Amino acid sequence: MSTANRSITNTSPFLLTGIPGLEALHVWISIPFCFTYIMILLGNSTVLLAVRLDKSLHEPMYYFICMLAVIDLTFSTAVVPKMLGVFWLDSREIGFEACFIQMFFIHTFTAVESGVLLAMSYDRYIAICNPLRYNTILTSSRTIQIGLLSLARGAGVMTPLMCLLTSLPYCKTRVIPHSYCEHMAVVELACDDPSVSDLYSLIVATLLVGADSVFITFSYVMILRSVMRLPSQEARLKALRTCGCHVSIILLFYIGGLLSMYLQMFSFGLAPHIQVLVADFYLTVPPMLNPIIYGVKMKQMQEGIFKLLQQLAGLGISQADKDRSDAERGRHHQKRIYPVLE
Repeated sequence: MSTANRSITNTSPFLLTGIPGLEALHVWISIPFCFTYIMILLGNSTVLLAVRLDKSLHEPMYYFICMLAVIDLTFSTAVVPKMLGVFWLDSREIGFEACFIQMFFIHTFTAVESGVLLAMSYDRYIAICNPLRYNTILTSSRTIQIGLLSLARGAGVMTPLMCLLTSLPYCKTRVIPHSYCEHMAVVELACDDPSVSDLYSLIVATLLVGADSVFITFSYVMILRSVMRLPSQEARLKALRTCGCHVSIILLFYIGGLLSMYLQMFSFGLAPHIQVLVADFYLTVPPMLNPIIYGVKMKQMQEGIFKLLQQLAGLGISQADKDRSDAERGRHHQKRIYPVLE
């Protein structure tokens, strides 16, 4: 293919199918995704506002929760509005550059979220297993550095992939059998052999997820080992329930991501709409659950959200409530075991 023809082809827009084979049901399918997106916006925005306005939540643990909220808002917003446009308005066209920008945001912030989940497990590990050194190990500036390092890692591993993908000629059909610019669905439209980009993405995803999973597992094993030594059975049960919730959402994130990727690479005889729905729910369900599991269920976060709601309603907090809240925070700060016991 000549350079001129290749350039023209690579500037032509793509067309998104939505859910292949279920086009007639797009309006009905859009309802759960619309509800999920509204919950993502409300839940994560509430967490961000609560931490921003309540100075007692200005600690590393809550900074990590805020990072998770920003990540979830970013890559869900990169996907869901366009997806709903396809479902509701049949707005299927997406520009060549816009398609790869969307892909970059999805995969970069998925990698960043993996890094933040690892950092959160490390935060809990230090707070439980080495509480006396917590304030010296995890300072606010170091927490921000960890977040920036996770962002740099995500962008660093995805930039070469985007360079490989955008350099391929796309001279086949412009129709993407997906509801967003999913990596493997776009690669199948390339004329040249995409084996290099496929191998790179498979290796990076497997190594990144594998390494993070190993360290997260180690952190939670050590946490459980510590809390099981607590004399109170009630404290142990609370720890098990909380850790169980955290581990469940982590498993949903990692297993969902790997399942989505491998189903696109190897269909295993599944119908195309099943593969697409798995990928769509992977990008919407964890961002909806994260503010509930990591934020709303935590006692201090509940207090912060309650304060926020009172401020929005134009109500004040009584002095007794303030004193009681301060006393609770003092006890949590002394014990430094709040991450698993609340």
